[in-house]
Amino acid sequence: MKDSSPITEPIGQNLIKLIGNLCFSVFVFSVLIFTVIAITYQPPDPWLESAPALTRLFTQSENATFKNDNSLLNTGEDLQLSAASPDSGPNPITEAAIERAEEGILGPSSKANPGCHEMAGGAVNCSDPRILIAVEKFNLRVFKSIVFLEYQAPVSGSKPDECDVAWRFRNKKEKSWRKYRDFRRFKMEIGDNCEYKVAHSGGWHSGINARRPSRSNATRGTRAKISTPVRDDEINDTIPSLGSDANFRKGRYLYYSRGGDYCKEMNHYLWSFLCGLGEAMYLNRTFVLDLNMCLPATYNPSNKDEEGKDFRYYFDFEHLKEVASIVEESEFLKDQKRWDKSHKKKVPVRKVATYKVTPMQLRKDKSTIIWRQFDAPEPENYWYRVCEGQAAKYIQRPWHALWKSKRLMNIVSEISGRMDWDFDAVHVVRGEKAQNKELWPHLDADTSPDALLLKLKGLIALWRNLYIATNEPFYNYFDKLRSQYTVHLLDDYRELWSNTSEWYNETMLLNKGRPVEFDGYMRAAVDTEVLYRAKTRVETFYNLTKDCKDGINTC
Repeated sequence: MKDSSPITEPIGQNLIKLIGNLCFSVFVFSVLIFTVIAITYQPPDPWLESAPALTRLFTQSENATFKNDNSLLNTGEDLQLSAASPDSGPNPITEAAIERAEEGILGPSSKANPGCHEMAGGAVNCSDPRILIAVEKFNLRVFKSIVFLEYQAPVSGSKPDECDVAWRFRNKKEKSWRKYRDFRRFKMEIGDNCEYKVAHSGGWHSGINARRPSRSNATRGTRAKISTPVRDDEINDTIPSLGSDANFRKGRYLYYSRGGDYCKEMNHYLWSFLCGLGEAMYLNRTFVLDLNMCLPATYNPSNKDEEGKDFRYYFDFEHLKEVASIVEESEFLKDQKRWDKSHKKKVPVRKVATYKVTPMQLRKDKSTIIWRQFDAPEPENYWYRVCEGQAAKYIQRPWHALWKSKRLMNIVSEISGRMDWDFDAVHVVRGEKAQNKELWPHLDADTSPDALLLKLKGLIALWRNLYIATNEPFYNYFDKLRSQYTVHLLDDYRELWSNTSEWYNETMLLNKGRPVEFDGYMRAAVDTEVLYRAKTRVETFYNLTKDCKDGINTC
């Protein structure tokens, strides 16, 4: 043993050194590889790689055609990071702000209510600022998914101990700055510590004395005001005008003539529209917007393409006007015709016959109008072809400019508010996919009422408000779930777009007095947004079935 130790010890030490050097070399090499990948790799994340990732996310393009799952419909307000949301209006009302207001009324030394015996016969003075403080505290405690922005002064309810209060709010899951309005009736009482407190709160829009009267019904009396829907006077759908000929001539415009995108799926339309708007921003030009849209057959009960749809039915035109330079097509053409008719020198127009002329080549063009024409056969006449290839590095699609219509979002808030913002939701995809057993062999069985009930019991507590966002046309299909949940479907709220609703009246004004159908795209948009506001969300292809979203072997 003594003779062998001098020999084995150096071998062991050398072996350890060799292994250590080898491990260090592997570590250095791994760091080098990771660094190279980190620099060169572009992950499919819409925040990090806008053009390619959003292509996959929204359009799933294949050989310049589109395959879409239109069961969930996203626009710009669904993509924005909350930190990127514009700061508009008052700051949210917090517990600290309420405490400061309370100290300003009662003083810092005591929060006791000196009016402990003021409620003679149960009557309450709703103009007392302590009433509002009690309501604000109650709302923060009960409606945790809501950001409260501003309150109006409480007014008397129908009984001596009731007050009606209105406020503006935003749902925490909505990333836009848009504000919505609610007004509720509160039964007030005096607590043990002589502070006002809310004994009971009415439901959504129950505080009718606090609602703002509709302009058209302000003089018709209380009975008319109760039955009339709430009008959102903040929506501004007016079409901007260029004004004088001089203003028109000073402008620089990008005009896309109608191409093959017309009557295509809505995601295809959005992808193309935002390409054109993005090019206009890149060229520092005003985009000429055609408000007339064609809704494809997949969204229509008639199963036919329907022309004559207004852009403003689906998208927030007011927001678009605020963040992008646009002019409506008919106004633009009218101004151009008037100029050419009254001046010897016509407006300079650069006609571009092919999408292969890139935005970079047009950057220095001085023409008043750049007119892109899409007369080639499909798919050469798709607008989004302009933004392919090298142009994708320069053109950023302005998703932030495109929000869903505020009128549709008011319906979303109404549905969510009627469930007191306390509900769960399941997204059940059926329709053609459930019938296609070749691509989705298990979907039909996995979304059957029995399978749904069994699955949901393990995910959602019994007797919760359960909103079902679905393309299943048979209303009673989900009746079995009613034995265990309080089920809500979109059709339960038909009065929100019926001929007595504010949505109906407002869209009819946009449509020159003709009624507007609440079509399949509107249904999908509302379903999507209510789904997003649920406390627990169950998805078809992640929770209910093992089938792949895009068919067999695509997971």
